[in-house]
Amino acid sequence: MKNIPSKQRSTSQPKDLAALRQAYQGWSNTPDPFSRLTRRLSTTLSLETQLGILAEELGEIIPFDALNYRHQIAHRDFVYATGIGGPHRCEYRLNLEGVCYGTLTLNRRRKFSDDELQGIEMIISAAICPLRNACQFIAIEQAALTDSLTSIPNKRALDEHLQRASMLAQRHAEEYTLILCDLDRFKTVNDQHGHVVGDHLLRLTAEALEAAIRNSDSVYRFGGEEFAILLPHTCEEEAWDVADRVRSAVANLRVDCGGTELSVTISCGVARYMPEEAADQWIARTGEALYRAKDQGRNCTRVFATIR
Repeated sequence: MKNIPSKQRSTSQPKDLAALRQAYQGWSNTPDPFSRLTRRLSTTLSLETQLGILAEELGEIIPFDALNYRHQIAHRDFVYATGIGGPHRCEYRLNLEGVCYGTLTLNRRRKFSDDELQGIEMIISAAICPLRNACQFIAIEQAALTDSLTSIPNKRALDEHLQRASMLAQRHAEEYTLILCDLDRFKTVNDQHGHVVGDHLLRLTAEALEAAIRNSDSVYRFGGEEFAILLPHTCEEEAWDVADRVRSAVANLRVDCGGTELSVTISCGVARYMPEEAADQWIARTGEALYRAKDQGRNCTRVFATIR
């Protein structure tokens, strides 16, 4: 067998390591604003934190009275604002490789000079890559928490929000109530009209639920044809009213199936958070109320531990 000599790994030369250490010291301690800005931006993927750093570093060089940033990430508006604006403004669309990563607006009481505008553009050019990374990170997070069919938060998002609601309810003695909703006889819809119609109906249901609730409430796809609604600062009686609006909104849905018109109903279960209760226990009690609604005729609302 022929012996093949192994390739010798070159050893680092002291002068190379010394040059590396010197370069690192120069990079980490350099006073120029671009190195300092990019170094600070590289420490976080939080878009809000990055914008705060950008505002701070920019304000050290070019004074302004207000900075506003707006972007839509994963179909949701992201807004950041600091300061109080003046009559003069400059606005920049943050484009990189043909993709827009938001709009940045600066305001102040006196007009920006041409040199200042050029300086702002150079600073934005240094910040655009970290800002893009932060936007993409948010989009990835949102995708993991969003139902791909209906574009509303999924069960993973619900689990996180229930944990937070449980903590807030115990810490501040606040009322939170959960509604579980289930489309009645949805399997029949899929069997008779196909999954394309069924999926369309699920999307319409999600839209109807979002339109029927208050701004403070949140809708989630719990799974299959089941949805959840989390209501902060809400007692059972108020949640009952929300559930009735939801049932009415779904009952008014109509789907044209080519000569026939499809309509459905929905059943709802309601349960208020109980002190010292785990989130899965809260869901289980709400599910029990929903089971009662299905068992007692469907297209109705039942509240856990009540005679209704």
